[in-house]
Amino acid sequence: MRNLRFTPGRDSFTLLPVFILQGTQMQRNISKIGAILWLLYAGNGTAATQAGDPLLDAPIQAQNNSERKARGVLRARDQAVLSSELAGRITEMPYTDGQDFKQGDVLVRFDCSAYQAQLNAAQAAVRATREELNHKKQLASFNSVGRFEVALAEARQAQAQAEAQVYKVQVQRCSVSAPFDGQVVQRRVQPHESVASGTPLLEIVDNRTLEVQLLVPSNWLGWLKPGRRFEFVPDETGQPLAVEVKRLGARIDEASQTLLLIGTLPPDTAGLLAGMSGSARFLEAQ
Repeated sequence: MRNLRFTPGRDSFTLLPVFILQGTQMQRNISKIGAILWLLYAGNGTAATQAGDPLLDAPIQAQNNSERKARGVLRARDQAVLSSELAGRITEMPYTDGQDFKQGDVLVRFDCSAYQAQLNAAQAAVRATREELNHKKQLASFNSVGRFEVALAEARQAQAQAEAQVYKVQVQRCSVSAPFDGQVVQRRVQPHESVASGTPLLEIVDNRTLEVQLLVPSNWLGWLKPGRRFEFVPDETGQPLAVEVKRLGARIDEASQTLLLIGTLPPDTAGLLAGMSGSARFLEAQ
């Protein structure tokens, strides 16, 4: 808002804009009041948010209840992703997803013709060095050659045997056998494909070796010990299972302040699969 002032003693009117200082001071006061109100509103909103946070309320509820709960999952002790130990072409994969197999069954077979030919050549070299060594020893018995010639023949034989052993190991790697009884979870490759060394081939699991794994608050360590029993209910079946704490994790996660718990299932449990999740319930007094 501006004030127009007339200056006497001159022939013309001069309009001089003059800002009113009182109006400027009023605007500053209004800004300060608005800032104070905003801070009060933000503080009340933060307090309300913290009061309704279920993570912050959980410890208080746990102290007031006679039981404590945690989420968990079933995992198999025997599970693996089998990878190729050599580069080659797959000729046979007898088992597909979901099929059962026994320990020692061939799960993957490679084309091994090149490795077998190298092994045959190495074995022939072993026979040749063995004959050479026998000949040197016979000549040495008649003092026709010295001890150095015999030692050199022995070294050549040892070298040939080592090379043959390398090719024998490669031939053995042309087939991948099952390390335990179980099922095929997923094929990562298919027959007739050529793969490089280290390529994942099959994912396998033994669902007879399931364990319950939980992440529990670290402040439960005061009463949670191996041998304690708790109830675990898988979401997929809804049937409660009596589980015993087998062991606790070796460290506490710094970020979440949780600890790994591993529990053993009853021996007669059936119909469970690795990956099932559920809820665990602990009674405070036993």
